[in-house]
Amino acid sequence: MTSPRKRLSPDARRTQLLDIGSRLFADRPYEDVWIEEVADLAGVSRGLMYHYFASKRDFFAEIMRVESARILDTTAPDTSLPVTEQVAAGLDAYIRYTVEHEHGVRAINRGAMLGDAEIQAILTAELEVQQERILAALPAEVREDEITKTALRGWVSFVRAVCMDWLDRKSITESDVRDLCLRALEGLLET
Repeated sequence: MTSPRKRLSPDARRTQLLDIGSRLFADRPYEDVWIEEVADLAGVSRGLMYHYFASKRDFFAEIMRVESARILDTTAPDTSLPVTEQVAAGLDAYIRYTVEHEHGVRAINRGAMLGDAEIQAILTAELEVQQERILAALPAEVREDEITKTALRGWVSFVRAVCMDWLDRKSITESDVRDLCLRALEGLLET
C-alpha cells in the first residue's frame, strides 16, 4: 500500500529513506528487502530512490555508515574521566543506543554477516575507533602491548554480540549486560 506523498527537504527525505531501510534490513535478510518497498513506504517513486542511492548495495552501505557514525557519536568518551569510568560510560551509552535504535543495531549486525568488502570496512573502522578510544585512555606501556590490542578488539566485538543476544532474548537485565561486559574487560586486561 503506497503511503501518501509528502514533500520533504532533500536531507529530510534522505533521512526518511535511510530510517525505513534500516528498519527493513533489521528484520529481513539483505536479499529480501526491495528498493521498491522502501520507495512505497516513503511514498516516493523508485526513481527518486535511485536519485539518492545508485543501487541497493549503496543504499545499504549508507545505512551502515550512518548507524556506525551515530554509535561513535553516542559513545564518544569524556576523556577527563578515569579510564574505567570512560569505558563504563561508553558501554552505558552503547547499551542505551541498542535499546533506542534497535533496528539500526540489528541492521549493522546483518551487515556484519555480508561478505561485501566496503560494508566490512565500515564496520571494521567503527570497531577500530572503539578500540583506539580505550587504548588512548590506558597507560602508555599498556597501549603498545599487542595482547592488549587484540583483547580490546575482541572485547568490542563481544559487547556487540552480547547486546544482540540480549535484544533477542531479554533473559537478563540491562544491568546484567553491563556487568557482564565490564567483568569480561577486566578479565581481558588482567596481566
